[in-house]
Amino acid sequence: MVDDFLIARNPDDQSRLPYLLRLPLGRDGVVLKARETWPRTSKVYCHPAAGWPADAEVVERVPVRSCVRRGAAIDLVLDRGRENRSQIVFTRIRGGREAIFWQTARTSKQARPNVSVPRARASGIADLSILVDVHERYAWRFADQQASTEPRALPVGDYAVELDGHVVAAVERKSLQDLVSSLLSGKLGYALGELAAVPHAAVVVEERYSKVFGLTWARPAVVADGLAECAARWPNVPIHFCDNRSMAQEWAFRFLGAALRQAEQEEGGRTRLASLPTGVTLPPAEPTTAQVRAWAQSLGYDVSDRGRLRPQIWAAWHEAHDRDSASGS
Repeated sequence: MVDDFLIARNPDDQSRLPYLLRLPLGRDGVVLKARETWPRTSKVYCHPAAGWPADAEVVERVPVRSCVRRGAAIDLVLDRGRENRSQIVFTRIRGGREAIFWQTARTSKQARPNVSVPRARASGIADLSILVDVHERYAWRFADQQASTEPRALPVGDYAVELDGHVVAAVERKSLQDLVSSLLSGKLGYALGELAAVPHAAVVVEERYSKVFGLTWARPAVVADGLAECAARWPNVPIHFCDNRSMAQEWAFRFLGAALRQAEQEEGGRTRLASLPTGVTLPPAEPTTAQVRAWAQSLGYDVSDRGRLRPQIWAAWHEAHDRDSASGS
């Protein structure tokens, strides 16, 4: 029985996994094919090998302090100063296929970041008042943030802030399963359309984007395309993926605080403009896309019902209104 951890070159030149690993576990050991010799920057994909070749070309041999199986993983501790602790994880991926990944504490941090969220104010607001929809199940409490919550029947979103009695920002919370289900059923599009009517809105997902490509009950490519189409159709309502529930809550807290501060600044700007001295005139405000679209449609121009307008339409609007201004009409 060999008590060392062995790494050899894979004699199969056609294999995409150029190395063999031999773990000193059991009488015959565990032999795996691997892509790398150590998981330095990311998890290393492995695959079971037929066995350890008699004439193996060993490239590395390291004494082992401990090699123990714990459930669906093998903990491996090597007898050296650096790159000594790792884990072989047996799991299932897309389509229910079995898979093996070789990881370290450093590479697995990407899934569960070992960080603590700051307790600082959001955009300088001492106690951010967040409205929570009464229909929200297992709602965020914002216990670690400088915020208070108030249950309210919200017309849109799960969490919101208001200014002068009007909702100025809203956040829709989604789990990955809820996001994909609503996307495939078409409900997500209606929700994004409603959120787009709010000055500041976003959807936050309690999961990493990479998890989309590990779905087994929905085609990852279809989901990815659907999310991309949503981003293109409603660019003012981003879908933001976070690592977990805690990170999603923190992101929503910061977003709502920043949106409220922006709304206050915009309202202050309008107040200052409204109080200009007598005799001071300003040029007319630039029309919105909706106003120009309605004007163009009334004159029979070929314009779409949504999205950007062609530069020719804007040019025609300016030409018509400049002409009206010059004639005094």
